[in-house]
Amino acid sequence: MHVTIHIVEDDPGVGDALSLLLQQLGHETIVYADAEAFFRHTPPVDGDTVIVDLCLPGMPGMQVIRWLKSLNLQLKIIAISGQPQASIRRMLQGETPDILLRKPLREEALTKYL
Repeated sequence: MHVTIHIVEDDPGVGDALSLLLQQLGHETIVYADAEAFFRHTPPVDGDTVIVDLCLPGMPGMQVIRWLKSLNLQLKIIAISGQPQASIRRMLQGETPDILLRKPLREEALTKYL
């Protein structure tokens, strides 16, 4: 089964580093600079993984996660953030993502969920 990892991350350094790491682990990746770019692309399919930065310019990452959950697909959704815990709680707006990882990301923490 063909699985793609979609990375929605506005920091080009973080997006490129994540993409490179995941490609070295044998995954196909697509990086999007913001939610709007992600929405313009073909949506993910069953089995795909989507990594979403919670603090995106324009549309917030939590809104992307809500949309993904509304698709009723079998997706792995990983929220990431480098913000302080209090800011993350505000961004989540009372919701809980399936997986939340804090930046800086460690390879073993990320690969544990793939």
